[in-house]
This record gives sequence, structure tokens and C-alpha cells, in this order.
Amino acid sequence: MKTPAVKNLLAATLLFSAVMCSAPLSAQPYPAGPVRIVVPFPAGGGVDSMGRIFGQKLSEALGKPVVIENRAGANGMIGSEIVAKSPKDGYTLLVNGANFVTTPSLYKNVTYDPVKDFDPVSLLAHAPNVLVVHPSLPAKNVRELIAFAKARPGQLNYASSASGSTPHLAAELFKTLTGTNLIHVPYRGTGPAITAIISGEVSVMFMPALAAIPYVQNGRLRALGVTTLERLPALPELPTVAEAGLKDYQSSQWYGVLAPVGTPATALETLNGHAARIMQSADMKERMKNSGSVAVGSTRQAFAAHLQSEFTKWARIIKASGAKVD
Repeated sequence: MKTPAVKNLLAATLLFSAVMCSAPLSAQPYPAGPVRIVVPFPAGGGVDSMGRIFGQKLSEALGKPVVIENRAGANGMIGSEIVAKSPKDGYTLLVNGANFVTTPSLYKNVTYDPVKDFDPVSLLAHAPNVLVVHPSLPAKNVRELIAFAKARPGQLNYASSASGSTPHLAAELFKTLTGTNLIHVPYRGTGPAITAIISGEVSVMFMPALAAIPYVQNGRLRALGVTTLERLPALPELPTVAEAGLKDYQSSQWYGVLAPVGTPATALETLNGHAARIMQSADMKERMKNSGSVAVGSTRQAFAAHLQSEFTKWARIIKASGAKVD
């Protein structure tokens, strides 16, 4: 028996297919039909949430249906590959996150290049992590944590939601810049990792801001720094890690929208204009703030530079750390 959710997905897919097959959309002014946004992760996660929020607003802006299609698997690689091989017409888009540029360095069999095989549309938002420690650790700030860890090489462990995740790589960047030796303990998801640090099973974690804030405010975790170059509005007294002296330190989850390389410039410019207006609206800024994120809505050129910079930085960090998933 089909559930309402399954029926709705089938109906949306049939609508998309029917309209797409009715006439060559490339011969009509853009957009002439529904747009598909592929989300390469399961429903319910951060990338999925961003895809759905943006998709709803984009549909309103375009006056056309926007269908969200979750194509999860292989840490986002399956959905990303589907979009890379899709028609270059502006009707299939990808909403992805920071792992998009790290997978080629972590996995052996990535079939696409995140920089060369996609046209960037817009950086939608970014979400910082917060460096937190268990209250039993004596370190009260980032400098004290570095000194404590250097005096005890290999004795401090840190949690992450998975090998290759943004929190894992944030910690590896920290280790590289500080010369500390923290031991990685990967868990199966953010929830189990949070449970581990609250219980004292591990001592350190780079935790998504939205998850960290309640535990910091109730004293169950101590926050030492935020991983972006700007302070977090929800914790304005918390310094950035860069302010602690690691001037090159910056790490965050981010969300962006891309199209297959070769997509017509008119479609890309139309999409970028809408993305900028959507993300810079007062409603979206407030919505992102409440979720621990910062709305961006960048130009195509700025997003392209961001992708190249992130790809280069994380390839270097991953190589130096020896981190591999397969």
C-alpha cells in the first residue's frame, strides 16, 4: 500500500516527466517548464532541508513547479553524478554541501570533477561549526586547548558524525595548523557523536552550531570558538578560532546550487538572480539565523571562486592528514 508521501512523490515525478516530454524546452524562453532539484542525500538532513526551502521559494519566483528528488548514496556521489550527466538545459539542478568538494580526495572512484563538470549558480548559505569540549577538560579557550593537547600527544580524542564529514575535516584542519595529535573517533551520525561528548566518552568535537547552542547554553558543553571568520549571532561573546591566533582557520558547512557544465548562460543568470533575491530577503535571513546558518546568495563568480578555493584547501588537508574513506 502506497503511503501519501510515496503517492505525492510519484505524482510529482509524473508531472515533471509529462511536461518535459511535451515539447523541446530548449526552444522556449527559460523557464518553460518544471525544474528538478536533485538532493544527493536522504530526506531530513541539512542539505535536504536547504534544497526544499530553496526549491519552494524558487518555484514561487519562477512561477513553475520545482520538484525535489532525493538521490542518496555514496556520500552524495550518486546524485551529483546524475546531475553531471543530465541535459544541459537549466531544468536539472543540484543542491549540495561542503562534502561536494572533498569526495574526490576521500574516495577513489569519483566519476566527476566538482569544479570542471558543473556550472556554479549560487552559494546559498553557510553554517559554522562550534569547537566544544567536555566540561571536565581544563581548557577554557582555544590557546589553552592547544597547549593541553601538545602536552599530551595522542591522549585527547575527538568525535565526528562520520569519517569524511565536515566536523571530521574541521578537526583535521585544526590538527594541521596547530601541530596537535588528536585521535579521531567517528560515530554513525551527529546524534551518537553528541551523546559521546556529553557523556565524556570523548573530549572534543567540532559540532554544527545549531546542535551545539543548547548544550553550550545549559552548561553541558563548553564552547571555545566558532569555525567561521565571523562570530555567531546566537553566541556573540564566543570568539572565532581565527581570533585565537589561527588566522588561516576557516571551516563550515555550506550549501550551494549548481547545474551541469554547459548550461546556457541565460538560464544560469536567471537562476542566480532569483537565488540572490531569495537568500537576501528578510524572511530567509531570519530563517537561516534561527537554524544556525547565514544566508548568502552569492554571484556565480563568487561561488566559482569559493568552490576552487575549498577544493584546493581540503585536498591539501586531506592529503596531509591521511584521511581516506575507501
